[in-house]
Amino acid sequence: MILNETYQLSNKVEIPKLGLGTWFIDNDDAAQAVIEAVKLGYRHIDTAQAYGNESGIGQGIKNCGVNREDLFITTKLAAEIKSYEEAVSSINESLETLDLDYIDMMIIHSPQPWMEFDGEERFFEGNREAWRALEEAYEAGKLRAIGVSNFQKEDLDNILDHCNVKPMVNQILAHISNTPFDLIAYTQEQGILVEAYSPIAHGELFKNEKVAAIAKKYDVSIPQLSIRYTLQLGLLPLPKTANPEHMKNNADVDFTISDEDMEFLKNVERIEDYGDASYMPVFGGKLK
Repeated sequence: MILNETYQLSNKVEIPKLGLGTWFIDNDDAAQAVIEAVKLGYRHIDTAQAYGNESGIGQGIKNCGVNREDLFITTKLAAEIKSYEEAVSSINESLETLDLDYIDMMIIHSPQPWMEFDGEERFFEGNREAWRALEEAYEAGKLRAIGVSNFQKEDLDNILDHCNVKPMVNQILAHISNTPFDLIAYTQEQGILVEAYSPIAHGELFKNEKVAAIAKKYDVSIPQLSIRYTLQLGLLPLPKTANPEHMKNNADVDFTISDEDMEFLKNVERIEDYGDASYMPVFGGKLK
């Protein structure tokens, strides 16, 4: 069962192969989402400072009935933080908000502030400063692992060329119809695990009849097919939901997609419009 399986990070820390994403889950609902997920067997919870639900996640961790050391909790340094001092303060703030003695992994949420996402300025110096703060917190035992998110090759190289501790993950948008194969390959070649957020394309894959036909062939849901697809690429999927039925369905992925069908899914026409979420920078929009 996938909920019992793990990947090993480059520092030998074990990370569960499937995580619960909590983007867009309100702080008031976050604790119950954690409790329901843990009840079903989830042990990996992914949050972020930007989600505004760290305190709710922390409450769920306290009340879920599972020992802290059996859980893997990830949070993210806000994308706007590009100085050492701010990063140090922010790391400590997340520990306090989550009410934890340590965080299993903390990652830089984006190489660029959200208002400037996908712009020409890459904030190389600011990312190195933020990384130095993460390294120090890691060495101090506040963080068990550190990584990045939304980093392209040049952003990764900026860290790899100057770091004492290599990033252990790069969390990126990756799903059927939008799989950045070159970035995935390059990241994996560096010994960095790739995590896939929005593996169901923020729900847009439900509209794709060709994907639906493949799912029907395996007698699985579109989310199950999508999650299995990322797993077979060696990625760690982070499907977001607060619905226990969806959590259960998302974890029931003990089937194998054939090589032929994987090849087809790799070449599904790219999604250009993410519907109501299109304004988000990670889906191609611009914040103003």
